[in-house]
Amino acid sequence: MDVTERESRSAGPASVPGSTPPPIGPTRTVATRDGRTLAYLEVGDPRGPLVIHNHGGPSSRLEARLLASSAARNRLRLVCVDRPGIGQSSPQEGRTYSGWADDMTTIADALAHQEFGVTGWSEGGPWALAAAAYIDPLRLRHVSSIAGGSYGAFGDNWGASHLSKADALGGFLALHFEPGFRLMYAALGITAEHFRRTYIEQLRKAVNDHDRQVLLQPELATAFCEASAECFAHGSAGLVRDAELLYRHWPFDVTAIERPVHLWQGMDDRLVPPVINKTVAERMPGAVWHPVEGAGHFVAIDSVDEWLGVAAAELGARPATPSALPD
Repeated sequence: MDVTERESRSAGPASVPGSTPPPIGPTRTVATRDGRTLAYLEVGDPRGPLVIHNHGGPSSRLEARLLASSAARNRLRLVCVDRPGIGQSSPQEGRTYSGWADDMTTIADALAHQEFGVTGWSEGGPWALAAAAYIDPLRLRHVSSIAGGSYGAFGDNWGASHLSKADALGGFLALHFEPGFRLMYAALGITAEHFRRTYIEQLRKAVNDHDRQVLLQPELATAFCEASAECFAHGSAGLVRDAELLYRHWPFDVTAIERPVHLWQGMDDRLVPPVINKTVAERMPGAVWHPVEGAGHFVAIDSVDEWLGVAAAELGARPATPSALPD
């Protein structure tokens, strides 16, 4: 089927609405049926519709801080959950996409929401698409993948020819030499935890000019580094398993997803080339394609009001009054 497309604005100057992240709130946990613990951070309106956000990689539940002001403006109750083995969530043997869909439903149940939405940025994007594949659409009322790492959608590391040399190497190691893949992520963890200036400078070199301007905002860069470092609170094993599943041929078929799924993409993304998610959009019957001209991988941050606004509309969030909006 043809891709359903909605035009999105071109990326303008990289000033992020509410770019000073609020203080970190308390980490809360949910117990799963098999005895694991899932840690999450909640932001936004506690009375609003629920959005479960899937963080990128390396990242963690602390990514919610980057979305907090927009979640409040859009009257959404947004929770960002550490995936198994990441941050403060328990590890899980035999991780699967369907299993994580069950975990997201468990979170919604624990928070007393029958209906909810799911979003995901970067490495979190595939987990949002899995929600669309596995969760009853009568419960799951909105799905967005923002610059998702859709590398296993059509086969093992199918998009390798479009990736940077470093990411293509990572995919090769994930599929063919796991010890090397683990070593690569362990080194990344050391840098994120102990050499944050180096970590952010390396990232600035890898992205486009628009993304660099986003990362030059000190408070935002600090919050991003903290979210990345927290990913490795218990080592790199959780992220390694996360990424392995990302690169391997997914067990669900995106060409069979007919419910609406929003795909947001910066068209100058140097980390996840646009052709990857454009191909997913072209082959997914329910895709709603949102290209943002000039934006890079941090389209999730500088277009946050747009994609959370769509989530709010589909979930029926009450519009905020001007006096209730955060500065």
